[in-house]
Amino acid sequence: MKKSLVALALTAAFGGAAAQSSVTIYGTIDAGIQRTTHAPNDATQVTRRDNNKLGFRGVEDLGNGLKALFQLEIRYDPDTGQLENNVRPLFQGQSRVGLQGAFGTVRIGRGLTAYQETSTAFEPWSGLPNVAGYQTDIHVAGYTSDPLSVAGNSLNRFSNAVFYNTPVWNGFQVNVTVATKEANNGPAIIGKGTATAPQYTANSMASANPWSVSATYTNGPFAAMLAAERNGIETELWAVAASFKPIPDLKLMASYQRQDQSHTQFINTDTNGWVLGLNYTMGPNKFIAGYGQKDPDGVVKTKQASVGYEYSLSPRTYLYLDLAVKKMPFTVTAANTDTRKHYALGVHHNF
Repeated sequence: MKKSLVALALTAAFGGAAAQSSVTIYGTIDAGIQRTTHAPNDATQVTRRDNNKLGFRGVEDLGNGLKALFQLEIRYDPDTGQLENNVRPLFQGQSRVGLQGAFGTVRIGRGLTAYQETSTAFEPWSGLPNVAGYQTDIHVAGYTSDPLSVAGNSLNRFSNAVFYNTPVWNGFQVNVTVATKEANNGPAIIGKGTATAPQYTANSMASANPWSVSATYTNGPFAAMLAAERNGIETELWAVAASFKPIPDLKLMASYQRQDQSHTQFINTDTNGWVLGLNYTMGPNKFIAGYGQKDPDGVVKTKQASVGYEYSLSPRTYLYLDLAVKKMPFTVTAANTDTRKHYALGVHHNF
């Protein structure tokens, strides 16, 4: 009833635009107490483990197996009630519209790239952007999908893009994302230039069309992924990952990634990263563990070990505890390492 009332209110607010589709309202609210030692904000904070979102998903049956779809996601911080970041777009999570049929799914707008969307199945925290997880750093070998967006924006999405997912054929699926060269208020990137004449000026267009492709295969307890991506400054990424469930409650996973920055760096162009992880579920209890390394050319390795625990209070709500130790360079050229310890305790609810 409450969701119906909210949908009715939104329909009225937007002049009946949502009335043509079956609209689902969904979201996540996650808040906890965390501390990361030696981090820029080395203090106990009320913050989040997961992205908090308010989403609207619509589907309209057009007949003959064809459907129209759309999805919009707003991000917010529950500890302040503000939008997630004041430089990010209103629909930071995604804003896409498209068609689905026997040919697969085609969408246009903003969203996770083909690689970023499929790789989360092979990361022990399922791609959550928390400090204990690996998705935002080691699991992508330090790579960013969108360096030409405004500073502070999301690093794993394409804007102004076309997204295509094939149907699943005997466990195989191919996913492709191609973006335009449009400028998006990005910062200057010195690259192979100088501070006064950077390789990419502020609000620069991409030098080549960004693209991303992934292929996945699932056969019973086994799953695998091959992926490649190139961003707007022609940094390239290759990745391979696999998972296996020896028993239904245990999932083992491994991934390897390699980043090539030769288009914007003269030396030390390559970065390798790998992650091993597991999930074990026992009734309402879920245990998470992972270990990974990021190894840039000519720079001290980053090493991270993490463990997590979740206790489900219901199908939609769980408590969590995360602990992590990460050794990383003081700076990108440092020979010595800095050890950061992370502690988090919180609650996660899906609606």
